[in-house]
Amino acid sequence: MICEINALATYPVRHPVLRAGKPLETCRFDGDDDAKTVHFGYYEHGRLLGVASLFAVPNHEFEYPAQLQLRGMAVLPDAQKKGIGEQLVRHAEDFAHQRHYKLIWFNAREVAVGFYQKLGYSVWGGPFAIAGIGTHFMMFKKLRG
Repeated sequence: MICEINALATYPVRHPVLRAGKPLETCRFDGDDDAKTVHFGYYEHGRLLGVASLFAVPNHEFEYPAQLQLRGMAVLPDAQKKGIGEQLVRHAEDFAHQRHYKLIWFNAREVAVGFYQKLGYSVWGGPFAIAGIGTHFMMFKKLRG
């Protein structure tokens, strides 16, 4: 089951997957508590297994005024490779489409590029480093309709 959660509720998944070995406070992202930010949690048998967040942050590389940034996409290691990540991304896309957004973009870790490409996302530009985290690629997808 996927439902909306608050930013703090994402930390038990963000921390071990995206910020392992770093202080818990590094799980807080700028804009987490903005009124237009939405966080999703994937639950199975009452256990939070995956999270994803959408931020109303435009990227000026794209000409679409109605766009969202996907951030904090993470699935616990013991729950990966079971379709949870895909369900979270599809849920985020449906949410964005229903609210008339035209594009989703994000910075993907190098190891996740193939996962997103299978879901129809494209790479924009070349690789770049995010200090303390690693190599990333900007990716995007125009939403249907």
